[in-house]
Amino acid sequence: MKVARTVRAMRRRCAELRRAGRVGFVPTMGALHEGHLSLVRTCRGHAESVVVSVFVNPTQFGPGEDFARYPRDFGRDRRLLAREGVDAVFCPSAEEMYPPGASTTVSVRGLAERMCGRYRPGHFDGVATVVAALFNVVQPDVAVFGRKDFQQVAVIRRMVRDLAFPVKVVTVPTAREPDGLAMSSRNARLSPRLRTEAPVLFRALQRARAAVRAGERDAARVRRLVGGMVESCSSARVQYVEVVAADRLTPLSRLEGRVVVAIAARFGTTRLIDNVSFRV
Repeated sequence: MKVARTVRAMRRRCAELRRAGRVGFVPTMGALHEGHLSLVRTCRGHAESVVVSVFVNPTQFGPGEDFARYPRDFGRDRRLLAREGVDAVFCPSAEEMYPPGASTTVSVRGLAERMCGRYRPGHFDGVATVVAALFNVVQPDVAVFGRKDFQQVAVIRRMVRDLAFPVKVVTVPTAREPDGLAMSSRNARLSPRLRTEAPVLFRALQRARAAVRAGERDAARVRRLVGGMVESCSSARVQYVEVVAADRLTPLSRLEGRVVVAIAARFGTTRLIDNVSFRV
């Protein structure tokens, strides 16, 4: 497994891999867990070579967010990726990805301003910009993302369509701990007490899905059900509960078609997100 730290070295390595067939790509911010590794395994099923990026992208963090505290352990990440048979890892510096004077951003209007975007202005501009840059460096045939970040996937799919990137976007179901908590690098920042309480997010989403299966169609009642259950946990502060159309992320008043129920909440200082999707 080769590690590249510059755009030039990564392009050279990807050109070598492309001779063997399709190149698959998994972008990450490191602090890898089983969820990331499931993306790598899925990617292996779609391409002859797998490339993973490890880059904590500063432009998707707002003022006062946890960029400085975001977990970083490249040595451990490298060992995990080598064990999975990854062909190349791209681990650039911020200066490599954003050269001096860099002033270009990619903005996916509409999709990026809802849900998480309402509370993290500029976040999805940072995501779209760095993914576009990474696509240009790696030039993958396939890119794999997890559905836990459902809005991120929607933004990237729209960007790929609008900018005609020749990349197939593949998504993987949310990887979960045995108690249902969605796997996240930020889970490591939860205290033992908060860690025992955080699975309430998934339990609340399951309760919503059960209510819909039982005939509930009013989105406001679904939102109250989810929010009320999470806020019954004294440590949780709900930021939003949304019930949206899966393709456009537009809020629904009545559930129909492909639906996503999504939540963001803080447990102490740690912000977690989760969602379930289903067809009504």
